[in-house]
This record gives sequence, C-alpha cells and structure tokens, in this order.
Amino acid sequence: MLPFIRSDLAKFTAYKPHPSSDTAESVPVQFDRLDTNESPYDLPPELKEKLAWTYQQVIETNRYPDGGHETLKDAIAQYVNESAAISLYTAANISVGNGSDELIRSLLIATCLGGEGSILVANPTFSMYGILAQTLGIPVVAVGRNETNFEIDLKAAQAAIEQTQNPAIRVVFVVHPNSPTANSLTAAELAWLRSLSEHILVVIDEAYFEFSQTTLVGELAQRPNWVILRTFSKAFRLAALRIGYCVAHPEAIAILEKVRLPYNLPSFSIAGALVALQNRALLLESIPQTLSERAKLIEILSQQPELQITASAANFIYLRLKPNSFNSPDAALKTFHQKLRTLGTVVRHISGGFRITVGTIEENARTVNRVQAVLANLEF
Repeated sequence: MLPFIRSDLAKFTAYKPHPSSDTAESVPVQFDRLDTNESPYDLPPELKEKLAWTYQQVIETNRYPDGGHETLKDAIAQYVNESAAISLYTAANISVGNGSDELIRSLLIATCLGGEGSILVANPTFSMYGILAQTLGIPVVAVGRNETNFEIDLKAAQAAIEQTQNPAIRVVFVVHPNSPTANSLTAAELAWLRSLSEHILVVIDEAYFEFSQTTLVGELAQRPNWVILRTFSKAFRLAALRIGYCVAHPEAIAILEKVRLPYNLPSFSIAGALVALQNRALLLESIPQTLSERAKLIEILSQQPELQITASAANFIYLRLKPNSFNSPDAALKTFHQKLRTLGTVVRHISGGFRITVGTIEENARTVNRVQAVLANLEF
C-alpha cells in the first residue's frame, strides 16, 4: 500500500465491469452478451447518421460542452411529465450526470460526507451504492431480503433506522424494480418509504422504468426528501454515452448542482440524449417485444425442474438453481456459468443466481437451448 493512500481503501474491492468482448479461444464466434442489462438493439442507422452529422457540423471539439444542460433538462422534464401523465416538472427539477453513478456519488457527497450520515441498502441490490459510499468513507448498513420473493426485510430496515447512530442513517437506496432480482417495490415497501422521516433522503432508482411502466415521480411534489434516478443506458440504447438523470425538489437539485463536476457531460453525449428524446417513439417501440420475449423466457425456463425463476418487471430475469437439485449448488452455479460462456452466452453470476438480460429473439432462443444443454449434463 502506498504510504499516502487512505488505509481503509486496502479493504475495498473495486467494481469490476464484465467485459463481454473479452472472448476466450473456447468461445464460438456467435457470442451473446446478456450480462449487463443493456438494450440488445443499437441505435437505428438514421439516428446514427444524424449524430454523425451533428458531430461534423455542429459540435466544436475545441469548445467546452454546455455546462448548464438547460436544453437537455427541458427535454427530460417534458419526457418525465409525459411518462407519468402529469405536468409538474421543469428543468429546475432535473440534474444530469455522467451515468447514474455520478449522480449517486453527488447525492452521497451532499448528504453523508464528513461523518454526517450513513446509508441503508437491502442486499442483493445494485452494488454501486455501497461501493461509492465506502470510497467516500461513508458507513453502509445492509439488511436482507426475503429469500423467496426478495422483498426488503422491513423489520430489520426499521430497526436499523432506529438503532444506527454516530452517524445515523441519512440515505436509503432502493431500486424499482430491483437489480439483480427484477422485483418491483411492494405496497408494504412503499408504505414504509412514505413513513420515513423527512430528515432521511429516499433515493428510488428507476433505471428500468420503461420496462416496468411503474413510476413514483408523481409523488415527488409532496415528498421533498425523495429523489428518483433514471438512465438513458437501457431502453434508450445509449449505454456507451453514459447519461443519467434525476428528478427531485428544486432545492435538492440546486445542491446537486453545487457538487456536480463542471462540464460533466461531453457534447456528443448531450446530442445523443437529445436525439433519443426527440425520437423516443421510435426507440421505445422495441419495449413490447422485449416484454414478450421476457415472458417467453420465464415460461420456458420455468419448465426446467432444476431452476427457480422469480417474476420480472425489468429487461432481465433472475434465476437460481433449486437447492435440492444439487449436492453442491454453489459449485453447480460456477460450472453452469462457465459452461454457458463456453457455449457463447455470457450472463451475470451474482448473489447466488444468474441475471440474464432479455436479448433479441435469436439470442433468447440460443440462450434457452444452451441452458437446457448445460442442465442436461450438470451433475453435482
């Protein structure tokens, strides 16, 4: 450890992206990347051509990007209102980040830094909440979930809120629907979030809103301690451009603007987000097919007696091996993952199961065939 580095960082493990393009010699040419919840569809050629023209004719690479994002925030506010059939929000309710990760980090800096608070998460969930908090020296309090339906252990969560001191819990992070388990917040979970003190920030991550079609943005006007995160990386097909946004009370947005890095979004990313919003009907018309394919995957794979699959409200499914099907489920999972990759399908091995992104019709058909082939030869 270098002597000038914080001693606690030696205990942390960095977030490791899953390099789907890192193909081994044993992996065939047909390689299905179903591990990162991206859209399986690239931007249509006509939109790529429009962006190419924008880059050539409009963007000046020697100039800094629009640091205020006003045009983009106006467009996002319009989409947010449209998505919830309301007319409540303006650019003053929007902040944009270099992916949702930057916004999460800004929220942590604005609330808990300097020993002023800790955060609460319910595992398994999106790991970056805890990773970013730890890198900032912010304590992370974790509670569990029901092992069958993955609902948050609300008794444990409430006890943590009441008992955690020095520093007290100041932020609660939830995903709606959750990753990696794909379940939406229940009525009981929502009632609990609504009951929390206004001194606690509630961050609701709606990264998969376009697939769940369930949003809580309509409640923000009455709940100034709520922030909703969304992204262009999933349904809008812009994972490579790294654009996230949040919707919140104007006073919360004003604070986020204080801690946001200047010029945090490149000009090309801003242009990409604007083009995506202007053509959202075209881009989002793939959603029904994704939902249909998701239902088909669940129906077919649920027929495998060795698999346990939960309902999904996202663009991915989560499956586990039934414990009584194998003498060593953990070893079976590891072998399962390796064999799937060798056959050409990459999925995310996480929290005792597999998270599988819903791909194209062809990718999903190959996934089903490969899962069945692996199960037929998996013995533990």
